Amino acid sequence: LAEATVSSEAKRSVSPLVATPCWQVEDFVVVQDCAPVHNLPSSKKTMPECSMTGFIEQISCAVSKKEEYKSCRSVVTEARSFWKFEGATICVAVAFALLVMYRQRVLDRKALEKVRKQIESI
Repeated sequence: LAEATVSSEAKRSVSPLVATPCWQVEDFVVVQDCAPVHNLPSSKKTMPECSMTGFIEQISCAVSKKEEYKSCRSVVTEARSFWKFEGATICVAVAFALLVMYRQRVLDRKALEKVRKQIESI
């Protein structure tokens, strides 16, 4: 019974280290830069790293000398997303500026009409 408890505790203490990728616990060097998954021979279904961004980079861990894949973000995709956001923001700003100008003209016309009616009543 004591051996079973010790071995189960040992398995619990070892299992998180095995499940943790080496790049999270040690230094690493990028072997292959960030690239779309469809450029690599493996598919999205076989590599869980691909599901987050669709881009992965190959790394080599310094201590364990393991070659692993790590999810990464494409600079081109990030830049495109940024400029899409900026464009949408500018479009919304222009739309609201036009709305404010229209509303101001309507209010000015109402004020002039009110003044004209007051002058005519004198």
